[in-house]
Amino acid sequence: MNLLDSLKHLRTENPASALLGRLVTPEIEDWMARMPKPVGSFGYDPWGYHENQAKVGLALAKLLYDHYFRVTATGLENVPSQGRVLLIANHSGQLPMDGVMISVAVATNPHGPRAPRSMIERFFPTVPYLGNAMAALGSVIGDPFNAAKMLESEELLLVFPEGIRGSGKPYAKRYQLQRFGHGFMHLAITHKVPIVPVGVVGCEETMPSLYNLRPVARMLGIPYFPIGPLLPLPARVYLNFGKPLHFGDCVTREAEVEARVGEVKQAIRDLVATGLAQRKSVF
Repeated sequence: MNLLDSLKHLRTENPASALLGRLVTPEIEDWMARMPKPVGSFGYDPWGYHENQAKVGLALAKLLYDHYFRVTATGLENVPSQGRVLLIANHSGQLPMDGVMISVAVATNPHGPRAPRSMIERFFPTVPYLGNAMAALGSVIGDPFNAAKMLESEELLLVFPEGIRGSGKPYAKRYQLQRFGHGFMHLAITHKVPIVPVGVVGCEETMPSLYNLRPVARMLGIPYFPIGPLLPLPARVYLNFGKPLHFGDCVTREAEVEARVGEVKQAIRDLVATGLAQRKSVF
């Protein structure tokens, strides 16, 4: 029995379970039904995504999106409603709340909902139960082979080229873009994939890190151990989706790839500046 069936089964047993069951509203069902997302007869795809569990995840994340982080999303018309595409965004906030909020915006896009596939660090699947749960909701280890196969299947991929350099940076470096990896650009060029840049503002303030205890992180085998709030703070989040960028021409030198990465980075920097100008207060 999958998660959604379990919730429906428990709905008559106690009020709390009934409330969880009612989270999957007809609106959620409609968004999911309109997504170009083929799954097998048991509801799974080859990477572990499960349609019913994704419905519950979307319902819960939408509550945070609407009522806790009060997200403002602009430029969603720039996200193609079908076909392969790379969403490239700045990364911040210790926990991947930026990825969750972008995913909700894309999954509920009035111009055409998509099932976003987030590329995650290899660390996450090592946490008991977390890896399977994230896979069921659409996340995949950020491996070039996985990414290439997904793009060949016309998926929408969400990539944070800063990786832990962005998410683990201290609050003093907020909104300063860190070094971008080049892997996403090689994918875009090889597979002729449009890139939609995304500027995220607000997630820097949800989980500000005052200091990184590196010795503790090494001892625990995790990327970083930040000193900051234990739970995300209710900062307002602003998402700005830019116009698609196309880099389908061949390149022969890594310097040319780096130049194109720089173009994407500047586009994101401009979108972050737009978000900072939009907000009137952090909370």
